[in-house]
Amino acid sequence: MDIHVHTFQMKHDMTSVADKTNLLDLDREGLRAFFADIGEKPYRADQVMKWMYHRLEDDFEAMTDLGKSLRAKLAETAFVGPPKTLLDKTSSDGTRKWLLAMDSSLGKPQAGGNAVETVYIPEPSRGTLCVSSQVGCALNCTFCSTATQGFNRNLSCAEIIGQVWVAAKHLGNVTHQQRRITNVVMMGMGEPLANFDNVVRAMHLMRDDLGFGLASKRVTLSTAGMVPMIDKLGEVADVSLAVSLHAPNDELRTQLVPLNRKYAIHELLDACARYAARRPRTTITFEYTLMQGINDSPLLAKQLVKLMRRLPAKVNLIPFNPFPGTQYQRSDEDTIRAFQKILLDAGVQAMVRRTRGDDIDAACGQLKGQVLDRTRRNAQFRRRVEMQERAHAA
Repeated sequence: MDIHVHTFQMKHDMTSVADKTNLLDLDREGLRAFFADIGEKPYRADQVMKWMYHRLEDDFEAMTDLGKSLRAKLAETAFVGPPKTLLDKTSSDGTRKWLLAMDSSLGKPQAGGNAVETVYIPEPSRGTLCVSSQVGCALNCTFCSTATQGFNRNLSCAEIIGQVWVAAKHLGNVTHQQRRITNVVMMGMGEPLANFDNVVRAMHLMRDDLGFGLASKRVTLSTAGMVPMIDKLGEVADVSLAVSLHAPNDELRTQLVPLNRKYAIHELLDACARYAARRPRTTITFEYTLMQGINDSPLLAKQLVKLMRRLPAKVNLIPFNPFPGTQYQRSDEDTIRAFQKILLDAGVQAMVRRTRGDDIDAACGQLKGQVLDRTRRNAQFRRRVEMQERAHAA
């Protein structure tokens, strides 16, 4: 295991950063509006985007096709502020995990401050980056390590796309050329649909040709099932959808995923059907974590088959990845394969996700950054979600 500690040095005067705009917070439309506001032509925004995302440059002085006066103006009004890297670990299987400070865009990383984890999974034909959307998570799924830390806040667009920026910088990614990151999954810490606007803006940047240039099908959002926001996502974003299901009936799913009390399985599947109807040839991915004696019986596999027949769907079977203090255990290999066979024999596409990075706690369900003020989680999060749903319904 290789462990490296990195801190990208900011090339800006931190005493005045609080009055500046972090350009990573702006998609193409927002960046063009920013340039118009400072009296510049919109095409200058396109030039800067190429520097930021194609060349991974955060120093305006290095953007040599911009005039000196514009570079000076940008230095006075803006900065490019990705998260700071607190820790960089590499697994024996090549999986890489970064701990990124989330309270450092206005200065140096705070000791013991909020931080999230971002994971890169290399494979022969692709490289997948797992990105976080919140500091912690308030959904309290009982089998997830992130849930044990509680919830602090949503991440900004800059903090979300900044994870891709930092990973690409570490990996030596060059957009459209020797690309190391080919897929991004919003499956890290947090519920992406509870941070809707910032996540959607960040995903626009992932897909924008002037951003990271990923195909729509290569950007995936995973949700525990916020039904109204799935519908809203279908209206404004063209990305792949994954759903954390983990149980085929409401009684069991409510135990594992408390959000099911608000949005039962039939409501969730109806929303998935509406999402798929907007996109011909779309397949919804359902994630199903297999836990010994909990949700891995043949009877539950048959119940799952009945649900999946309603949709263009595939199932990712995920062997449970243990973490300290958990009450659950991983299903054994024979049980996992027997569960998969029932699905396959019934014509349901099902694959077993290979565990990656568990020796550095980077496997699915193991992410655990640094989350402050967990006591705010439940009441504040519920209020924020309800306000967000009302706003988007208006």
